[in-house]
Amino acid sequence: MGSNAREAILAAARTTAQAHGYGGLNFRDLAAEVGIKAASIHYYYPTKADLGAAVARRYWEDAAGALESLSARTPNALRCLRRYPDIFRKALESDNRICLCSFMAAEADDLPDAVKKEVQTFADVNVAWLSRLLSAAAVAGAEESESRARAIFAAVAGAQLMARSRSDIALYDALIESYRSAGLLPA
Repeated sequence: MGSNAREAILAAARTTAQAHGYGGLNFRDLAAEVGIKAASIHYYYPTKADLGAAVARRYWEDAAGALESLSARTPNALRCLRRYPDIFRKALESDNRICLCSFMAAEADDLPDAVKKEVQTFADVNVAWLSRLLSAAAVAGAEESESRARAIFAAVAGAQLMARSRSDIALYDALIESYRSAGLLPA
């Protein structure tokens, strides 16, 4: 049961955190969802902070893998940049969820330091990838690629948040297109 239970706990915690944030993580509810005792979760994750940090770490590791996979499948940097918002759109397509780390970032004042660090790493991974692709596509010079990457990341996460608050994925699509029209995202 070892690694299977750990993976089931992380999967359930990810789904919960995407819908309810760090504050929504509850060992008793997660145990019921996974079909184990709450004490079993404590075996793998002694505290809520340990669980929150683990789920946020796994989330950014998966995101980093997805970004690198996108780069490998789509060697054209401009096409990669155009497809970037699709990654965030997928969460909305899944029961109107949002990016786990975006949700947790909104709870920053209440997060343990270990969780906050993992959430910040998610943003750093996205910004570094975007910056690299902006430079590779010759959309932004080396001196401006990081600030533009931060703006793109913030804008896409913000579009996701607005769309979720209205349960309207078409709003997300419209916002992304407006970013392209305004020149923030490459067309």
